[in-house]
Amino acid sequence: MRTRKKIVPYSPRLKQTARTLRKNMTLGEVILWQHIRRRQIKGYQFLRQKPIGKYVVDFFCKELMLAIEVDGESHEGRQREDEERQEKLKKLGVRFLRFQDSHVKQDLANVLKRIEIWIEENQS
Repeated sequence: MRTRKKIVPYSPRLKQTARTLRKNMTLGEVILWQHIRRRQIKGYQFLRQKPIGKYVVDFFCKELMLAIEVDGESHEGRQREDEERQEKLKKLGVRFLRFQDSHVKQDLANVLKRIEIWIEENQS
């Protein structure tokens, strides 16, 4: 019996926004992307600047339903908005890992290790 792939809904109007965000990634996002793209983390595929629902997440693995967010200057003063956004996406089955931009830039090895541990503990 064939299993159905989970559909992750998104607003089509976000496609252009996502493209723009991909072209203007922060340094922390670029650094992390270089280490999670091309199935480098435990063989899982991550997409960058992925529209989900009415939002765009920094990185997303559909198979794990995992969003990784890199919080930098653009998130300052927006903690409440980020929490509300995250709660809405959790209702769609999305799980989250969040890292500070500075943490990615200064301690990448531990960021990658934390992602690997999360995957080990949560893969189906």
